[in-house]
Amino acid sequence: MKKRRYAFLFLVIAIFALAENSATLPKGFVYLKDLAPNIETELRYFSDNNFIGRPIKGYEANVCIMTKETAFALAKVQEELTEVGLSLKIFDAYRPQRAVDDFVAWAKDLEDTKMKKQYYPRENKATLFKHGYIASRSGHSRGSTVDLTIVTSSGEELDMGSPYDFFGPESWDDNKTLNLAQQSNRIQLRHLMMKHGFTPYPKEWWHFKLKNEPFSQTYFDFLIQ
Repeated sequence: MKKRRYAFLFLVIAIFALAENSATLPKGFVYLKDLAPNIETELRYFSDNNFIGRPIKGYEANVCIMTKETAFALAKVQEELTEVGLSLKIFDAYRPQRAVDDFVAWAKDLEDTKMKKQYYPRENKATLFKHGYIASRSGHSRGSTVDLTIVTSSGEELDMGSPYDFFGPESWDDNKTLNLAQQSNRIQLRHLMMKHGFTPYPKEWWHFKLKNEPFSQTYFDFLIQ
């Protein structure tokens, strides 16, 4: 009974926090920390640690913004992971259209291959569009797509067989070179995300879209701050 009472109290507090903070965001969007503060956040595009090697346009803070439906679904995933001493870690959530445009401009500059060795060692930069790694529109800009992984209580990322944002078959769901531990980790992540309403992307083990996304035809461009 106490657990239910505490859970209800937390939900009430979270709803009030969402109502207060969402005033600074477009209607229907929330800050994930207001609903699930224990989920770790490392927005790679706010840093140099990404496939371009510099901060991306539109990222002005290390905060996760998404639709409220996505946040509630992630909170349920987090609850299950917490029970076994694990946690979600978010690499990217809502992504402004200007950031997508930044990706496109970078992809067209075939001379800029600074991060090739780390992120796309066997991929020709000229084929990134053709192979589905870069696009002029992204589900992230609709607010219900997330990139994430699972970490231990000490913050160590589980071994998924390839790094986040690695462009190549190593990141595909049907990668046959994974060892048993890597397969198990991917299956655990995919199972939990699908259980709570997300659809995986076959070429990126970290990428999930909420099935019933509220803004399926709208691409937003407000800043992450």
